[in-house]
Amino acid sequence: MTRAPRPPAPHPAERARTIATLGGRATLALTGDEPMAAERVVPLLHHVHPDATVSILLPADHALVTAAWQAHRGELATMVELADPAPVPLREPIRGLLWITGWLRALDEQASRDLALVVADSRPDPRLLDLGHGAALLRLVPVALVLADADGTHPVQAEEFAAAEPDPFAAQEAGWLRHLEVSHTDVVGALARHLPEHLRGGHVRPLGLDRFGLRLRVEATDADHDIRLAFARPVGTAKELSAELRRLVGCPFLAAQHSG
Repeated sequence: MTRAPRPPAPHPAERARTIATLGGRATLALTGDEPMAAERVVPLLHHVHPDATVSILLPADHALVTAAWQAHRGELATMVELADPAPVPLREPIRGLLWITGWLRALDEQASRDLALVVADSRPDPRLLDLGHGAALLRLVPVALVLADADGTHPVQAEEFAAAEPDPFAAQEAGWLRHLEVSHTDVVGALARHLPEHLRGGHVRPLGLDRFGLRLRVEATDADHDIRLAFARPVGTAKELSAELRRLVGCPFLAAQHSG
């Protein structure tokens, strides 16, 4: 039996870069036989750089900071987990996870300040002002990246991550999906016509949006099901996106107006 082709989706490196750019919840865990390996640490602030290195702000008196200074060779084997939460409240809210494993290194005062300036250029945050005043900045140098989401589990090379761009709608996605959920239930209902017949009785929710299409979550009695509705072509502007959404809803005349 021939399976239907999977709808086009962003490359795993692009999806990983988008999760990193959105800056969702992060946790740290030491790997290997370190005494703190079982502990999950939530940083005060984290930032993933384009080369997949991670800047991590922690309380200066945190045990992990002390361990990094005392570690053999001045580095600890550490994993950073980045979660991608859905913009709307779902019973299973995490859409994907990005794991970055590497070496966590303590930084001297000058290196910390230099790195803080780099972070501030991309992500200004008042918590960076606590550096040297109760907070310490550490750097994780990546060795391996792994993405896990509805499309599977994928290793991502650091070079692929650096070459990828985040989705062009990443910054607007959350607001648009919340607006769709709250103010346009009729549109969500119209999109349900694209679902397999056995899923149409479930609770349909907007899950994700990217340049390749729209993702819906069907919360059924048996389980949750994620469905991707592909656009006719990848889009890069709000105007193109509007036209493709109208096509999915079933308004070809309006779609032609917006694409003309």
